[in-house]
Amino acid sequence: MKKVSDVVAGLDRTVATQTLTVTTVQIRVLIRCDEPMAAMLRHYFAEALADDSPTDDPVDATVEILQGQTLAEDPDWVEWVREQGKTNRKDAYHDLENGRLIRKVRTGMTFLQSPEAQLAFGPCMENPSQVVNFVNTQILNTCKRAGWEICHAAALTKGDRGLAIAGLSGGGKSTSVLRLMDLNGTRFVTNDRLMVRRTADGAKALGIPKQPRINPGTILNNPRLVPMLSDDRRQALASMQKDALWELEEKHDLFIGEVYGEGRVHYTMPLTEFWVLNWTRNSHEPTRLLDADLTQRPDLLGAIMKSAGPFYQPPNGVFPKGQEPLDANAYLAQLGDVRVREVVGGIDFDAIYRAGQGVFA
Repeated sequence: MKKVSDVVAGLDRTVATQTLTVTTVQIRVLIRCDEPMAAMLRHYFAEALADDSPTDDPVDATVEILQGQTLAEDPDWVEWVREQGKTNRKDAYHDLENGRLIRKVRTGMTFLQSPEAQLAFGPCMENPSQVVNFVNTQILNTCKRAGWEICHAAALTKGDRGLAIAGLSGGGKSTSVLRLMDLNGTRFVTNDRLMVRRTADGAKALGIPKQPRINPGTILNNPRLVPMLSDDRRQALASMQKDALWELEEKHDLFIGEVYGEGRVHYTMPLTEFWVLNWTRNSHEPTRLLDADLTQRPDLLGAIMKSAGPFYQPPNGVFPKGQEPLDANAYLAQLGDVRVREVVGGIDFDAIYRAGQGVFA
């Protein structure tokens, strides 16, 4: 298999009879699929769906989802090298002329990424989160090609203020943002990926329509979220040791509109402040926020930067072959107008709430 057309010729694209459009205001992605995938995606992307009225607005990408279809024959797959410290195989790829096939090793899902077509096929209904991620990848790719940088951060906004929160995986950025959603008037922007770009009017940020996936500890310690758990599960979790609860990996999708109400999601914001969580679970020190200079703190900048991954095809058309070094200077240029603060001491989400009151007063 050498060409995108070779892949496309072996798939039946006529089955994708339903359409919906996901938009972040700045980016529009058209999705073609069939039922019941269409119903699932309409529910998932509820806050980001464009209405069905005819429009001449162009789309930035068209994703086709082909349930149950497979390649006529498997190509020679190349393992994608993951970030340092992550050793299990997750993705493999096979490059084509002006395109790439990506295989999810664990699930068998396959994706075609190219300017000609963006296709997801395989056991799609059994792996809806990978379908959602592929849709959001098109938003990230479009922004990245336009000069935005990808940050590993959650974010929320209110008025002319926007706050992003980064940290090591499992460091509490999602829990922090959800705690700050208890502040009146705040709106959720993104949970895990944030695009940033410096403009003449200051730094701007763009989120993706990805619902938070949270662990039981986040749910158990937030009264607004507790109804997500059954009584039996809540009691079982409450009896666990604090450290064991923190380490527990049991993801739950939190649908912002269903929990916080209408109008609490907004995918664009001015980026005025960036917090990097560098606190310690077992510390007895009070939680503090310290101003930081990213030009002097490569460790904090490293927590912010995020690779575009194996799906990204840059303007020169050459896909990356693995985890290539990120351009720290590019991030410093985009974040030059943003106040950066390091969160140190013990983990205290009430302290985060109080600090957020100062940001969004």
